[in-house]
Amino acid sequence: MNTLFKDFSLSALVAGFIATLISYAGPLVIIFQAAKAAGLPEAVLSSWVWAISIGSGVLGIVLSLRFRVPLVIAWSAPGSALLVALLPGVSLDQAVGAYLVANGLILLVGLWGIFDRIVGKLPAAISAAMLAGILFSFGTGLFRSMADKPLLVGAMFCAYLLGKRLLPRYAVLAVLLVGCGMALGSGDINPSALVIGLATPHWITPAFSFSALLNVALPLVVVALTGQFVPGIAVLRNDGYRTPASPILASSGLVGGLLAPFGCHGLNLAAITAAICTGREAHADPAKRYVAGVMGGVFYLLLGIFGATLVSLFSAFPPALIAALAGLALFGAIGSALSNAMGVPEDREAALITFLVTASGMSLFGLSAAFWGLIFGLLAHGLLRMSVRRSGARGSQPLRPRH
Repeated sequence: MNTLFKDFSLSALVAGFIATLISYAGPLVIIFQAAKAAGLPEAVLSSWVWAISIGSGVLGIVLSLRFRVPLVIAWSAPGSALLVALLPGVSLDQAVGAYLVANGLILLVGLWGIFDRIVGKLPAAISAAMLAGILFSFGTGLFRSMADKPLLVGAMFCAYLLGKRLLPRYAVLAVLLVGCGMALGSGDINPSALVIGLATPHWITPAFSFSALLNVALPLVVVALTGQFVPGIAVLRNDGYRTPASPILASSGLVGGLLAPFGCHGLNLAAITAAICTGREAHADPAKRYVAGVMGGVFYLLLGIFGATLVSLFSAFPPALIAALAGLALFGAIGSALSNAMGVPEDREAALITFLVTASGMSLFGLSAAFWGLIFGLLAHGLLRMSVRRSGARGSQPLRPRH
């Protein structure tokens, strides 16, 4: 604990806060949509928010301190999107049973250790290109939001540039302060969205059915592994962290399973928000960026306890402010990922294919663009490298004398 206080920095605290803010400003809306589609009562929704927040907070703090790496844990956003369509088709107790099975399978994958071996064979340029494709929409979202609030977003953009020029570590903090100040001054805060209330846990006894396991549990596992853990590990590798994936998967599956009866559909390694905590904006020294992961976990715990109040606070801010904040906070991560993706000439074309497929946002057979970007990129990498090896082999053959 003394080391934590010694390594503490304001920039790490801000990075953790912004990562948490963005998690609640976007993916939580999907939770509300899924709950509404399934007709869940307010008590269940409150418990769902409590479970995913407490689980993310505890895991983020423990894992960041254990590995001294900024490990940001969050609920599965792609999994939440799946539930919008899947939950109306199953009962609540069967859905919880499916959550238990899904988390149990992720726990087994983590204990088996196969995920580390698979990720270890991924070319670095392909992983970086996939990450750049995932983050691309957030960077462009910054400029799209100018159409809605040109003065607000323009002021935040200028604050970022001035901050990078004068105080690089606090550029994102300057963006946050300027954005909030502009929103308050212009009356863009929506006071009617503010409510006072605490999130409370609600026990749901699980039930099991083959249909729910097939239609809910298996899709949740596939989406978590391909859409969250793979890009999440890519974020860590892109910033030089070699933390093994297996303990993260196993811990996520274990805690997610314990919280499943309270509505938690799954916890996993964050990708987009994690990139805010793993870059230079969190701290110039990579060894001290773990503080951002710890602080992110602390904010998750606070939101888990005072969930209804603070979530309403975030929803009171204009969407353009959140979009601009996310885009500017991820500028460094996007630039680093693009640089790493294009830094190996032999892999440049395969990395470009990965980036374009991932950035396209395509979805095929229920699998995310990140998954297909990886598949297309690896296919291109294999075919191009194979042709290079064959050309080299032919070129190295000795000339035969003619008789």
